[in-house]
Parts: sequence; structure tokens; C-alpha cells
Amino acid sequence: MSDTLDVVLRLLAVFVVFLVLPLVIGQTEHKVMAHMQGRLGPMYAGGFHGWAQLVADGVKFAQKEDIVPAGADRRIFQLAPAVALLPYLLVLVAIPVGPGNAVGQVVDAGIFFVLAVMGVGVLGSLMAGWASANKFSLLGGLRTAAQLMAYELPMLLAAASVAMAAGTVSLPGIVDAFHWWWVPWQIVGAVVFFVAGLAELQRPPFDMPVADSEIIFGAYTEYTGLRFALFLLSEYAGIVVLCGLTTVLFLGGWHGPFGADGLGWLWTLLKTAVLAFVVIWLRVTYPRLREDQLQKLAWTALIPLALAQIALTGVVKVVTQ
Repeated sequence: MSDTLDVVLRLLAVFVVFLVLPLVIGQTEHKVMAHMQGRLGPMYAGGFHGWAQLVADGVKFAQKEDIVPAGADRRIFQLAPAVALLPYLLVLVAIPVGPGNAVGQVVDAGIFFVLAVMGVGVLGSLMAGWASANKFSLLGGLRTAAQLMAYELPMLLAAASVAMAAGTVSLPGIVDAFHWWWVPWQIVGAVVFFVAGLAELQRPPFDMPVADSEIIFGAYTEYTGLRFALFLLSEYAGIVVLCGLTTVLFLGGWHGPFGADGLGWLWTLLKTAVLAFVVIWLRVTYPRLREDQLQKLAWTALIPLALAQIALTGVVKVVTQ
């Protein structure tokens, strides 16, 4: 009975994090972009530092009418937001935030599980684009498919390099095997993993599938109200997952610098928050890539770098053993 209660409490904690952290990152993005771009509304709406902006956005989405286009495939159209959002909840269950039982559920093949489930989330965009009966939405869905095929491979190869270094595919096992001298050694893999993850999330500058200046808003053009809000929530949940995975795989998870591990899970949250700030910073800083530039970056830069990282990891493992 106590074991069952422990599992239920851990899963409940993951669910609370899933509901809260994406909203915090969304609010933070409003504030950071407002300061970087001099936008007054998100900084001052509601008094103290614009706290009411998030509430206003939530009320706005809740009040909007839920419209399904007449020519749409109704079932797939309505199911797509859930398909885009729920995989990130499953991934959060497997990400360890601290030593011991500070994880929703330990998965032995953790890397394979999280990367496979993250790939399912992209299907939500494909379903939305196909089912919307809108040519712009279909074009956005096709761009999503092309982007997924291009950036899934470097992401997998970068994760494979750190799994080779640790000698395990278990996420807690990788954190336990981590040493700080891995940071300069695995830095290339970390950058490849992070950039490829941004592209899979369709975050700027990799947001060609939702290029509003060309195709309105891509696969999400026909969505309104809470269904559209679920797609936005899936984007911010994806940021939490990507930053958490990068922290666990490449930054030592709950291990602090110079052996300062006393903060435990707070180190994981702090590193995840810093990476989330980088994601927001990149959105403000870099313009959108063209489709040819996006594909060229994946196939001619990230994949060769990931393969070179794997080769370096193999050499280091042989030499150290």
C-alpha cells in the first residue's frame, strides 16, 4: 500500500509541474521579450510587473468560440491538440530531478523512451495541418514533417554520444555517471542536441512551419479558443522537457559545480530555468531561417558534428579504459 501511495504522489507531483512550469515559462517569455523589445503592455498590465497578462490571456482563450471548419476531418481536428500536448507529460514522468525517488517513474531505457515519445508530439501538428481543410495549414504540416525528419537524426546521435560515455541508457544512471570534465568533452553534443530540440519544437529561429508572414500560422491557422491554447501550452511544455533533458544528459542534473550537491533537485530546476531563458533569448535575437537554410544546417552541419562527437566519445572511452 505504501509503495502504491508513493507512486501516486510522485505522479501527482509530475502532473502539478506539468501544469505550472509551462505557464511560468510562458509568463517569463512575455516579460523577457517585453524588456528586450520595449513592449509596454506585458510589463505593466495589472500593476506589479504585469502579473495580470497571463490571466488576461487565459480569459481571452476561454471566451473565444470553438470553431471547427465545415470541410475539416472533425475527429482528427479535435484530437490533434491532445496528441501534441500529452507526450510531454509522459516524458516528464521519466525525467529525474533529484537523487533517489525524485522521478515520476524510473524507465530502464530512459533515452529511448523520451526521444520516441517526443517524436509522437510532432504528429499533433501533422494531424492539425492535414485535418484543417486549409492549404496553408497543410503546407505548415508538410514543413513540420520535413523538419522532423531533418532534426530527429542529429538529436538521436547527440544523445547516443552521452549514453556511450556513461555506459547506460538510463537517465538516472547517466546523471550518476556524470563528471564535470565531461562538459568540455561533450559540449558539441550538447549544442547539437539543444539546437535540434529547438527545431523539433518549431521555436524561432526554426519556426518555418508557423511562418505567419507566409502561411498565416501554419497547421494551427484554423484553431481557436482553448484548442489553440493547448497548442501553445504544448510548445512551452516542450521547452520544459527539452531544457530538462539537456540538463540531465549534459549538465549533470542535480549535481552542483565543484561537488556542491547539497541543493539536490534545486540544481536541476536552476539549470533548466537558465536554458529556458536561452530559448527565449534566441527567439528575440535571431531572424527566422529560410527552408533551405534550415535543411542545410541539419544535414551539412549538425549531423556531421554529432557523428564526430560519437567518434570522439569512442576514442576517449578506449583511452580511459
